[in-house]
Amino acid sequence: MILADKIINERKRNGWSQEELAEQLNVSRQSISKWEGAQAIPDIQKIIKMAEIFGVSTDYLLKDEIEPADTRSDMIEEDSGTSEEYVKVSMEEAYEYLDLEQRLAPRLANMVSMCILAPAVLILCIALSQIPGFPLTDKVMVAIGLVAMMVMITIAVMFFVIDSMKKSRFAYLENSPIETMYGVSGMVKERRALFEQKKISMTAIGVILCVVSVIPLVAFSVVGTKEYVVVLMVVLLLAFVAVGVNLLVRAYTVDGSYQKLLQEGDYTIRAKSLNTKYASLSTVFWLFATGAYLAWSFIGGHWEYTWVLWPVAAGIFVCGKLILSGKN
Repeated sequence: MILADKIINERKRNGWSQEELAEQLNVSRQSISKWEGAQAIPDIQKIIKMAEIFGVSTDYLLKDEIEPADTRSDMIEEDSGTSEEYVKVSMEEAYEYLDLEQRLAPRLANMVSMCILAPAVLILCIALSQIPGFPLTDKVMVAIGLVAMMVMITIAVMFFVIDSMKKSRFAYLENSPIETMYGVSGMVKERRALFEQKKISMTAIGVILCVVSVIPLVAFSVVGTKEYVVVLMVVLLLAFVAVGVNLLVRAYTVDGSYQKLLQEGDYTIRAKSLNTKYASLSTVFWLFATGAYLAWSFIGGHWEYTWVLWPVAAGIFVCGKLILSGKN
């Protein structure tokens, strides 16, 4: 295998575009293109630098008779032993994808908040029915709360499906290794830099709201008051959480779009391979969690407490993902 082919293989194995490799070597993208096309040969200093960033020996790069020995765990291969095909992303596609994610991020955040607030409506109805002299009976208020909750969840799921269909043609960004065309990487990094301060602010406010959400509930529980007041504090807690999560979803949905195009964070080539491998397991886990939540809520009737299952399930999911990632 000649030097040009080895440069191509190593660059793709690391998930870099020609522009990104050029930045690390302090050369132009055109130089990388010429090297990979066997139209020019890099000087010895550039070869030494490439060996360092690729994690290979200079002998491997310079001697045609030495073939690649793929011992790295992040090399994506099919069962047949052939590497996955890289999908090229043009500047037009990148702009279109980023604009779509930014446009849909607020609606996604609102629908997530609606799902959080859905049980809060039922809890609120239960609390109101316990107020002395309230005109409607417990059963009527529970029925109203259940109907309102199901309507809210239905609307949220409907928009989840609609938006998912709109983004389906960009699914390869999550599942396949990509190679961005000239200029795409720089454009994405520039947009991410402009968004960074906004992301930090939204994250900080979102986390603070989630943390302080428990203060009213704890305060009224410790002081000791009527039961319906404590239940109303649970509703307030969920309202704070809904707003906080809304900000977090907006921030990390947009930031995630940048990570997908740059193949960073949860979207490196290795992470994509793991996501594909454990996709069915994740689906089963969340279906089980949903079933457990509904069973506990309807059978036990304690909607003011059953929401705790979701943060617990999220913690278990994250820990499981980290454990499985460490084993691969």
